[in-house]
Amino acid sequence: MHDLNRLRDEVCRVGQSLFQRGLTSGSTGNISVRTADGGWLMTPTNASLGNLDPSRLSLFDAEGRFIDGDAPTKEAFLHFSMYGERADAGAVVHLHSTHSTAVSIMADVDPEDVLPALTAYYVMRVGRLPLVPYYAPGDQALAEAVRSLASRHHAMLLANHGPVVAGTSLANAQYATEELEETAKLFLMLQNHAKRILTPEQVADLRRRFALP
Repeated sequence: MHDLNRLRDEVCRVGQSLFQRGLTSGSTGNISVRTADGGWLMTPTNASLGNLDPSRLSLFDAEGRFIDGDAPTKEAFLHFSMYGERADAGAVVHLHSTHSTAVSIMADVDPEDVLPALTAYYVMRVGRLPLVPYYAPGDQALAEAVRSLASRHHAMLLANHGPVVAGTSLANAQYATEELEETAKLFLMLQNHAKRILTPEQVADLRRRFALP
């Protein structure tokens, strides 16, 4: 129970941090973490990440059955699609963060790898970022599209929607999501400028140095 309470507090602390820094607004965005017994804690539906109550987080058992707390986020299927394909995933963060979402709306990005390698830290924390085609919120086809990419990518960008990022811990998922947002911001700032992106050789060197996929 102590570990579960610690996780509840951590989810609320991270949610408040993301909200206060403008990375999510209103009741958008959701967070989940894997519990010690193989279940999951998830933020509830229509909840602001800036004002979460630890006791009201949605709790699922190891079979994915909702067992306690407020009704879970309507986007729970995005989280389960990631967990189902990534045994190493300890947490998932999904935001509608402004700059990442703006990039997801652009017509001329590479759907196989949306953002260029602008910095070493983007390569290290995010890596290749595929674009998931647009589906209406709640469409089961979106879950299938995410699932089809999740085994090869821990981060992806939903078209006209926002990022979904898995990490081995909540901290790692948070940091990768923040790195993605900052890189999207840089990418938009540099639209009318010549860019010196990392070369394929430099990216390969980073992957080799840090054992990245």
